[in-house]
Amino acid sequence: MTEDENIKFAKYTKIGWTLYYLAAFVLIVILVTVVAQDNEERLFYSLMTAACSYVFRPTEKFFNKQVMRFIDTKE
Repeated sequence: MTEDENIKFAKYTKIGWTLYYLAAFVLIVILVTVVAQDNEERLFYSLMTAACSYVFRPTEKFFNKQVMRFIDTKE
């Protein structure tokens, strides 16, 4: 990759991970404010959603492949 492609790759990788964690945060907020009915459920939904979003996050290989596809470069 050229220097310009490396910069674009780093930029879009940061944007992608930011969007992933933002989506996880929005899901936590929705579950805690709309679905949960008491404090125990609020705690459970907040901790379990955060843990699941961390455990089931996309692999680096998959994520890098998607970023490369997005910026239209050949591997």
